[in-house]
Parts: sequence; structure tokens; C-alpha cells
Amino acid sequence: MDQNLKQKLKTLPVSPGVYFHKNASGEIIYVGKAAVLKNRVRQYFQNSEKDIKTAALVAEIADTDWIVVDTEMDALFLESEMIKRYMPKWNILLRDDKTVSYVRIDMKSEVPYVSFTRNPIDDKATYIGPFYGKSAVEKAVRSLRRIFPYYIKPYTGKKTLDTDLGLTPGIEVGRMSPADYKRNLKKLIRYLEGDRKTLITELEKTMKKEAAVGNYELAAEARDQLRGLQELRKKIVFSDKEFLDISSDQALKQLQEMLGLLEPPRRIEGYDISHQSGTDTVASMVVFTNGAADRSEYRKFKIRTSTNDDLKSMVEVITRRLKHPEWEFPNLIILDGGETQVNAVLPLLKPHHIPVIGRDKSGDHSKSGAVRIVIPGEKPVLVEPGSHVARLIARVDEESHRFAITYHSLLKRKNMLR
Repeated sequence: MDQNLKQKLKTLPVSPGVYFHKNASGEIIYVGKAAVLKNRVRQYFQNSEKDIKTAALVAEIADTDWIVVDTEMDALFLESEMIKRYMPKWNILLRDDKTVSYVRIDMKSEVPYVSFTRNPIDDKATYIGPFYGKSAVEKAVRSLRRIFPYYIKPYTGKKTLDTDLGLTPGIEVGRMSPADYKRNLKKLIRYLEGDRKTLITELEKTMKKEAAVGNYELAAEARDQLRGLQELRKKIVFSDKEFLDISSDQALKQLQEMLGLLEPPRRIEGYDISHQSGTDTVASMVVFTNGAADRSEYRKFKIRTSTNDDLKSMVEVITRRLKHPEWEFPNLIILDGGETQVNAVLPLLKPHHIPVIGRDKSGDHSKSGAVRIVIPGEKPVLVEPGSHVARLIARVDEESHRFAITYHSLLKRKNMLR
């Protein structure tokens, strides 16, 4: 083992976290989570028998970094996000499909239940994931059951031991209505999707609001949920101090050099437009803080001024976004679009000194789609497929597209029910 790495491993903390194995060129080749970083990471380098694939991974490790988090659950969520971000080759080579898990909730059912699956299907249910480590995600979701009670099997209307333990919403004994149960399930979904910071803020507001008007039962429910979440100490919004030194993050460093920025872009915002033949036109704003999706900062917009004109829609959403200085301004904006879209919003962003680029992919939203970058005043740049910066840009684009499509589909369903 390299002596520098050997010395570095001696500084591993006795804390939960996520670790990043890198090869000699600095590429992240494996991401993993640990309840105790010191024990888990050192295991790779101990003289114990390893299977052929793991031994090949260890032979390629030249450096290791890590992020310390508060709890094992934080590590679970962060590992999932980082694997989506970096797509490390050894996570794919070592992956056992039995360990990959999604949380499934069918909100269309009158009384939904929560289950786990390895294979999501197109049945209109809500799937959250993928999470890596089946037992870990099941343990995490079970711990949330005391805060947001749910059913684990199709509803029969019969009282069970879980009813008495407070682990179900108690519809069978009149403790909660199906509508209130679905309302709580939406909070659980938001929590699992990473919208924890906003959810906690909303619970605080609900508690005070309901107490002020005498709705003490609803105020108590919000209070109990708030206390439960605070006890879990969930917070995956990274500051410069909490994250790896972002000046050494390859993707952010490459973006800094490519665009001539003074420092790596700590906050990146991605934008996309979604509609169907000009109806229910919406826009998404996704936020990546220090290279990781920061879902509590996401925003969605229903377009007011145009229908079937993506260019006008993009100008509108950037105009409206700039009217919110209480949302921290980004260090970089990435648009779903080419030179026309970039040039259209450039005059809006220049006074605020916000750089902007476009990803021109001619409608190809796949992960393998070419990453062709439009930089104002320069010729388009074709970023090397598979590079750190290509993966980050593709991840921002994937999230902005997914978030826009989700909102568009929601509006479409609402309009159909009118």
C-alpha cells in the first residue's frame, strides 16, 4: 500500500459516513457507506481472503476520501445520491441486484401500503430509489414508521398488533381517515426523496398555525412528527466544511477551468421545460450543492406567458427566479437547450454575474447521450463521455428533466379530473 494512503487511513473517524475509493488518476471507482468508517474502510486493505472482483478493486485503489454524516440513515441516502452522481465502475461490476432496493407506494390506492422491490415497473406507483443495501433501507424506513405510521400489507380493515403499537395509521379503529393517511404518506415520500429541510420547516409552521387557531390535535400531530425527525437528526445539505474539499472534486474543478470561474461552482441550478403540445407548460429548477442534489432547494414553475414556445418559457422562468434573492443565487446555471436559449437568458443573468451554459442534446435525455456544451461567445464543446464533468452535467440534466416531467404529469392529471 502507498505510504501516503497508509497514513491517511490512520485518520479515519469512528463515525457513520460515505467513502470514495479512487484510482491513480483521481477517478472515483467505488462509493460505499459505513456505520463506522474506520472499521469498514480498513477492511479493504486487511490480509483476509477476498473474492476475485473485490481483490481487483483493492488493487486499483490509490486514494480514499470520505464524508462524515450524523447517522447510518444519512449514509444510506448520501451513498445513493453519490452513486447516481459518479456512476463508479466498480459499483456496477460488484453490484448484486438482490442488494438494490426501491421503496414502492401506490398512492392511487384508497389505502396504500409501503413495500420494497428490486424491480420497479410502470404501474404508476411511486418508486423511491435505488438504494444500495436492501437490509439497510428497510431498517431506515422502519425507523420512520413511528413518525409516519403506514401499512406494510394491503388493507383488510382488521385490527392487528401493529395497530395497538401505533405503527399503522389506525384507519381500522377510526384513529385516522384515509385522506389524512395519504397526507402523511406524502410527507414520508418527501423525506425519502431528500426534501427533509423544507419538510421540517413546514411542520414547524403547521404546528404554530394550528395551535394559534385552536386545532390542538393537528398541532400535536405536527409537533410529534417534528420531534421525531429532529431526533433522527436528518440533514443532507452540505456546507463547504462538511463536504470533501470541493477544490479537489474533479467535476467541479473541470467546470471551473472550462468556464474560467474564480472558484468551483458550489451551487449549480439546472432548468428544463415540459409540456404536451403546448398544454400544461411547466418549468423545473433543480439545485446541486457541492455536486450533490439538494432537493430541499428545488422549485417548480407553472408557465404563464407562453404555451408552445420553449424559448419564451425559459426566459420567463429565469426572470421569475431572479425575483427571489432569498433563494441563494447560483454560481452556475445549466439550461436544457442550445445557443438560442443561452443567448436569450444571458442579458438577464449578466447584471447578477451569474454564468450560464446550455446542454444541447437534441432531445436525448439518456445517460449515454452526448454532452455537448454551449458556452456564451465560444464554439460548442463536446465533453468527453464518461468524464467527471460529463457525468455531473448529465446528472443535473437528468434531475431537471425528471422534476419537470413529474410536475407536468401532476398538472395533466388534475386537469383531467376537472
